[in-house]
Amino acid sequence: MKEYIKDQIKKSYETKQKIYENEELLNNIVDVAKKCVKLYQGDKKTILAGNGGSAADAQHIAAELVGRYGFDRPSIPSLALTTDTSNLTAIGNDYGYDHVFSRQLEGMGQKGDIFIGISTSGNSINIIKAFQSAKLKGITTVALVGRDGGEMAKIADISLIVPSDSTPRIQESHILIGHILCDIIEKEIFADGVSL
Repeated sequence: MKEYIKDQIKKSYETKQKIYENEELLNNIVDVAKKCVKLYQGDKKTILAGNGGSAADAQHIAAELVGRYGFDRPSIPSLALTTDTSNLTAIGNDYGYDHVFSRQLEGMGQKGDIFIGISTSGNSINIIKAFQSAKLKGITTVALVGRDGGEMAKIADISLIVPSDSTPRIQESHILIGHILCDIIEKEIFADGVSL
């Protein structure tokens, strides 16, 4: 059993090593970080959504920004569209589950915001529809995905594609990328920055 555990850790490390060596992905992470810092300087917000484990990641990242990540500072506006059960169930019931995020974006998104859609496959229909709604409102879209990026990567303004076909490895890397973004945003706005 110990060897199995070590193998799982090794696979996680190998996925992160691929991210570490992927210049295009690293440049895209920098691009997202810069856009987030700029939007916060303009009194806008980040909005996140995903399904299942990706819903938990959306909530996790939003909470790091609203609460704190590395140090005490003023709250940074961020919203996870996965937390309001009344919205989710009403929209799901009245319009269908495919619209649970797009409908919320229509009501709460503003031009200049950034919407980060999280999906391991990149093919979540409700995120794709949310991207379509976001574009109509002038909201920048970011696909945080895995595998080949799926349909989301084709329509997003920026795609962060984890180079893996394994759902657990993709999810582990998504939260790593989310933490990196939170760290950069916090330091750029409230501390000495990180030399973007």
